[in-house]
Amino acid sequence: MSATFHTSLGDIKTGDPTGTGKGGQSIWGGEFDDEIRATLKVRLPSNSVQYTGNRRYGQPSSEYQQVTSEHLSPVLTQFFITYSKQPHLDGKYTIIGKVIDGAELGGTLEAMEKVANDAKHRPIEPIITKNVTIHANPIAQKALP
Repeated sequence: MSATFHTSLGDIKTGDPTGTGKGGQSIWGGEFDDEIRATLKVRLPSNSVQYTGNRRYGQPSSEYQQVTSEHLSPVLTQFFITYSKQPHLDGKYTIIGKVIDGAELGGTLEAMEKVANDAKHRPIEPIITKNVTIHANPIAQKALP
């Protein structure tokens, strides 16, 4: 499944399958619990990829004017990539991984930074994920809290 980055806010890029910021259907088809772990933080150099999950509260935000947790409200299947420490997001969203390929100098993340945005922080040139590869799941065998 591909996903389009619909908002670009300097240190945070957000996207979803619809490319609108309104999310889309999860693979589970309905609500599911977040998997937030206190030991996982938004920090560099990880280029964290976080999933806003499907919490049973909050409304999606269509206008992004500054990077705050309110502007990254939970919706179905929405995700974001951070380029710097974002401690105000710690413990609020499920961290699903980190960028490995493309995070190097001259890689995909740097190319994303060069795409111009319109007045609503939407990339003028579409930025679309083509695939995601899971390299390892170190907590797969551990029970969730």
